[in-house]
Formats: sequence, C-alpha cells, structure tokens
Amino acid sequence: FRGAKEKNHLIYKPYSNGIIAKEPMSSRDLGAASQEFEMSDIFYFCRRGVESIMDDEVTKRFSAEELESWNLLTRSNYNFQHISLRLTVLWGLGVLVRYGFLLPLRVTLAFTGVGLLVVLTSIVGLLPSGRTKNFLSEKVHLMCYRICVRALTAIITYHNSENKPKNGGICVANHTSPIDVIILASDGCYAMVGQIHGGLMGVIQRAMVKACPHIWFERSEVKDRHLVAKRLSDHVEDKTKLPILIFPEGTCINNTSVMMFKKGSFEIGTTVYPVAIKYDPRFAEAFWNSSKYGMVNYLLRMMSSWAVVCSVWYLPPMRREEGEDAVQFANRVKAAIARQGGLVDLLWDGGLKRAKVKDTFKEEQQKLYSKMLVGGSFLPWGTFYIERGVY
Repeated sequence: FRGAKEKNHLIYKPYSNGIIAKEPMSSRDLGAASQEFEMSDIFYFCRRGVESIMDDEVTKRFSAEELESWNLLTRSNYNFQHISLRLTVLWGLGVLVRYGFLLPLRVTLAFTGVGLLVVLTSIVGLLPSGRTKNFLSEKVHLMCYRICVRALTAIITYHNSENKPKNGGICVANHTSPIDVIILASDGCYAMVGQIHGGLMGVIQRAMVKACPHIWFERSEVKDRHLVAKRLSDHVEDKTKLPILIFPEGTCINNTSVMMFKKGSFEIGTTVYPVAIKYDPRFAEAFWNSSKYGMVNYLLRMMSSWAVVCSVWYLPPMRREEGEDAVQFANRVKAAIARQGGLVDLLWDGGLKRAKVKDTFKEEQQKLYSKMLVGGSFLPWGTFYIERGVY
C-alpha cells in the first residue's frame, strides 16, 4: 500500500464512472468532468468511518503513551514480570528500591519544598514593595521549586536558554502534567494564572500571591473573557512584573501531540515566548489522566517511578503579524512547539476529553464531504480524485 502510494500506482481498479474516480486526472480535467454516482463510491466513506473508529486520533491522546519495551513498572504492563524468573527478580528488586528507599526520601523532600514555599513567601510578603522584595521573592521561589523537582528526581535538559521569557511577555507551553509548572519554574520565575482553590492548594496560592503578583481568579470570574483579558493586559504592560505562564490547551495531553490552543492569551498585544516540553516515557509516565487518578494518587505514582526525564526547548519570541488574527497566531505558535518537540500538531480541541463534539465541528466535516461530492477537489493523499458530478 505504501509503495503504491509513493510510486503513484493505482491501489484499486479504475472504474469508468463514479464521483470518486480511481485514476489520476489533471486539474483542468477535474473542472470539466461530469460523472454519475455509483454504489461503489460509498465504500470510501465506509472505509473512512471504520478508520476513524479503529484509529481515533483524538481520544487516544487522553490515555498513557504505549511503550515499545517494558520499563519494570506494573503500571506500564502488569503481565511482563511473569515472563521469566530473572525478569521477576529484577522487578522485585525495583519495587524494593522505589518504594523502600526512593519514595520516602522523595515524599520528605516534597513536604520540605512545599512547607518552605508557604512559610518563606508569607515572610517575604510582609516586606514593602521594591527591588529587595522582588529579589528575595525570586530566590525563594527558585529554591523551593528546585527542591520539589528533586522530589521527583527530575533530570531536565534546557535548550536555547537565550530565548528564556522576559518580563512583560507571555510564556506558552504544551501541557502534559501539573509538574510542567515546576519543570519550568525551576529554571526561571513566572507569574502563574489559575483559579482560586480551597484546602492545601488554596493555602499555597494565598502565600505565593503575597510575595509575587500571581493572577488568581474566582470561579465566577473564569468564564468572563473580558475580565481575564483585562487583568492579563494590565500585568504585561508593567515591565517590572514577571512573565505570565499559560498552557493554552487548557487540559493535559499525553505528550504525543499538541492540541488546539485557546485564542485568549494570543489576543493580547505582547511578545509570546513559546516553550516545548517533551518527557521520556521510558522512566516515568508524566501524563496526568485526571479522569482516572486524583492529584495525590498521581503525585505518588510519579514519586514511585524511576525518574522524570524531560527536555525543554525555549523557542525564539514571536509576535502577532500584520493582518493575522488571534486564531492564526495561536496556530502558528502551536505548530512551532509541535515541530520542535517532535509532537503531532492537531486542530482538535482538548476539551473533547470531557465534552461532546460541538455541532460546528460536525458541520465542518459535512461541508468537507459535500465539497468532495460536488466541489471538484482531491483527497489529501492523492490516491482518489474527486470529480464534479451528479449525486
């Protein structure tokens, strides 16, 4: 099949008539041809429907990435340790090391990092605003985030540090896990954006905002796009404030692709600093499947893994071009991140993880098929050609 495509050979026998013709035609002939509908034409649509069911490019992005080889973690494949006695012994030794030595040490470091963050940011928050407070706030945040990174035994490689985000800008990155925040914040300080929470997370948020101007929203304010845009614009206009860190996908994707970026953060007239994050799944599965695991459960799974190995690329800053709208700008930034991180660039909305497909998406697919029937275009892979005809 692949060889036939590359040599432009026919995969199916050509038919004399039919809307979907199985023989190459020139663009001039496409506009002039007129053929009738054949029953065989429905096989293309049936095949496309079966392909979509068997290999759905959207929903599989919301489950853990499959590994080519086992990494001695039962969460990757529970049956592998029973293949041989030697493999079972290695798996058992790994369990002892991970749960008996690494996990207690990592949990201790995590509590230390979070505790210091709450206490020290509260103390720094008592100081008057000025250079001294900003300096101490940055040092405290960096120290605490780096302790939390050690709690995950994170091995991070940062590339192109000359492109690191600067004050007055917005840093956008692909989103795989909640730990994306500390991965980036351990190499530079950012102003966080998010919804106000209760419990322990709320305590951390209230302490952090005392030392640094983070942007927290009430639940009722999150859906007010104008209010969100206004607060973001006010922040970036002050060049003394830290760059804003935003994950435009709005949900966690399994680090194999980048899905649609929400346009809100690209409507603000400021410099955007794209960042690509790519995790190595051989040592730990960094993807957070929030519909399957709670936050505490997920963090314990991460701390009981071998290590968190990832690469971070700082891409050159980008600005909105003349005549370019926010959606086009967002897609251009997304494409750059996907290309650098070796990820698949998808147009689908990550909100499909929990929501149903919007009617607008269905209408777009219906329009696409109607154009194939009466519009005189050809299929993306160039095997079947569509002619004008009567349906």
